[in-house]
Amino acid sequence: MSRRFVITGVVLAALLGGLGYFQFVFKPQMIRSFLSQMKPPPATVTAEPARTEQWIERLSSIGTLIASQGVDVTSQVAGIVTEVLIDSGKEVDQGTKLVQLDISVEVADLASAVATHREAEVAYARQTDLMTKKVTSEANLDTARAKQETAQAAVKRIQAVIAQKAIAAPFSGRAGIRKVEKGQYVSAGMALVSLQALDPIRADFPMPEQHIGKLRVGEAVELTVDAFPGQVFQGEIQSLDARVAQDTRTLLVRAILPNKERKLLPGMFANVTVLVGEAGDVVTVPRTAITYSLYGDSVYVVKPAPEKEGAAATSSAAAGQPAGEQLIAERRFVRTGQVRDGRVAVTFGLAAGERVITTGQLKINPGASIRIDNSQPLTPPDVRPKQ
Repeated sequence: MSRRFVITGVVLAALLGGLGYFQFVFKPQMIRSFLSQMKPPPATVTAEPARTEQWIERLSSIGTLIASQGVDVTSQVAGIVTEVLIDSGKEVDQGTKLVQLDISVEVADLASAVATHREAEVAYARQTDLMTKKVTSEANLDTARAKQETAQAAVKRIQAVIAQKAIAAPFSGRAGIRKVEKGQYVSAGMALVSLQALDPIRADFPMPEQHIGKLRVGEAVELTVDAFPGQVFQGEIQSLDARVAQDTRTLLVRAILPNKERKLLPGMFANVTVLVGEAGDVVTVPRTAITYSLYGDSVYVVKPAPEKEGAAATSSAAAGQPAGEQLIAERRFVRTGQVRDGRVAVTFGLAAGERVITTGQLKINPGASIRIDNSQPLTPPDVRPKQ
């Protein structure tokens, strides 16, 4: 009886051992072998070769437009406005009278001062004549001379006050919106109207200190403003500041641009680009080909599949890829440079003519099999949305 139980136990243990081996050893190995032999279908991507272009180094910055000459015209003296001779937004020439203040009191004072001056001149002339005849003293002559000079100074002073009340344009430019009306009382120092010289116009913008060695007076500058999209205004660097700002470590640069059409106005926000040096050859790729990450920028380069993979794979025809050509994606880290018109300069890690994947990188891994289809390329919008 015990012998029968022993045999039964041995048989059951063998069955359970075989079942366990099949379940936990043989079956997983079979599944892994099956999965390793299965290959996913090639991922469809778009690609194009890197190309060589002639680029001039461009240093970008953000600046503000300022007038070549700009002031708020003010009054030196107080008074009542009797005439307003300027319209808002009009061009005026240097010396054009803008505002006239009341001078009736000064005109009367001037008449009195002129009369006093005339009397003093007559007295001085009489004393001079008497002095030549030796019938008067030098003291009387000096007194007459002092009175004559005092009366003359009084006349000049009143004439200066009258001139101050005729407020004229200090230079040619465009008048802003006037802030006074006829009959209004203005105090000394009150702003009456803004005057801005618009042609030429200046642009001030900062540059990082690492670019200071590349900046020169006279270098070409391109400027764009949001008010006139697509239009580029040309100018040149006029001057460089004498010091670097300690808080931002930037150098203030001033450019000057012709503005004959008066499109550019002081205070406008401007995108400024400085063209540095001569044009040189650079390798460029579409902007969508670059994958940016904390570990470095990279691209996927199209490479032929190894022979053992290419021999076993089935042929496939696609736009931009010959029938039967088996390709894989090779990830390559690169060093990027300037960005211009949707293309990025690659300064290291890529040669001209190598094909790079431009769309579809998110669905592939390094070494993945790919299929190139350029029949429906990704087209950027005409105007990029702003954040």
